[in-house]
Amino acid sequence: SEVLFHFTGVGNKPDETISDDEANLTVYPTSKQKYISNFQVVQSALKNKELDVINLTARTPIKTNIDCHEIFLRSQSTYQVYIPDKFVCFSPERFVKIENGKISTNPMKGTIDASIENAEQLILNDPKEIAEHTTTSQLLVEELKTVANNVEIKRFRYIDQIVAHKRRLLQVSSEIEGELPMDYMSKMGDILFSLLPAGSITGSPKTKAREYISLAEGQPRGYYCGIAGYFDGNKLDTTVLIRLIEIDGANLYFRSGGGLTINSDCDKEYQEVLNKLYLPFV
Repeated sequence: SEVLFHFTGVGNKPDETISDDEANLTVYPTSKQKYISNFQVVQSALKNKELDVINLTARTPIKTNIDCHEIFLRSQSTYQVYIPDKFVCFSPERFVKIENGKISTNPMKGTIDASIENAEQLILNDPKEIAEHTTTSQLLVEELKTVANNVEIKRFRYIDQIVAHKRRLLQVSSEIEGELPMDYMSKMGDILFSLLPAGSITGSPKTKAREYISLAEGQPRGYYCGIAGYFDGNKLDTTVLIRLIEIDGANLYFRSGGGLTINSDCDKEYQEVLNKLYLPFV
C-alpha cells in the first residue's frame, strides 16, 4: 500500500484533493565544466569505436515548494511511481509490454523543446538524432530476438508529446515487436531479467557502455534507470525509471540525461540534460 503507481490508466493512485499552490522548481545544475569532463570520458570511447552510443546522465540538486507525494498526485505522465522516502518517477518511456503472446518495446531517443520553430522537423532530420535512435533501435531488435521470434520495427521515429511544467517537449520513439513462445507465461521473470538493464539507458555494446557509464558518472544510479512493472494476470506492462526525483533525507535530486554518439555536440547534450528537469504537469 505504500508503493503508489499509475500505469497507462491503471493503478492505485489515490483520489485526493490537491493544493492550489503553484508549483515552483529550482535547480542547481551540474557545472558545465563537470559535464564537459564526463562527456570527454565517453567521447574517447566513441572515437575509439569501443562504443556506438552511450547514455550519460547527471544528478541535479533541486528544491520545490511541494513535496514528492503531491508531485505524484499532480503528475500527468504515462507511467507514475511513488515510494515514500525513496523517489517519485514520472516516466514517459515503456520498457517492455507482454500481452497476447507478443512482446513490444518503445525506445525513446531524441528530445527537443516544442516551442522551437519547426521543432518536429528539426529533430526528425537531425543526423546525430537519427544515428542515436537507429543504433538504439537495432540494439533492442537484437535483444528481443533472444526471447522472441519474428521481431520487427512496427513504427520508426514517431513523435510523442510530453507535458512539462510551463512548456511542452517532443520526444522521438519507435515501436518494436516480436512473438513469444507458447510457454512464455511461465518464463516472465526470465524474459525480463535477460533484457536488463534497458538498452535505451545504457548504450551499445551494452557491456562496454556500462563500464564507461560507471567511469564517467562515478556513482551508482540507484533506482534511476531501473524498471517498474504491473502484471494483472494477463498483461505485463513495464517502464524505465527515467524522469526521477531521488529523495535523500531532506535533499532532492533530479536525475536526467541523454544518448551520445560520436557526432554529439557537448553544448546541445548539456542543454538536453537541463531540458529534462521539469515537473510533469501544466
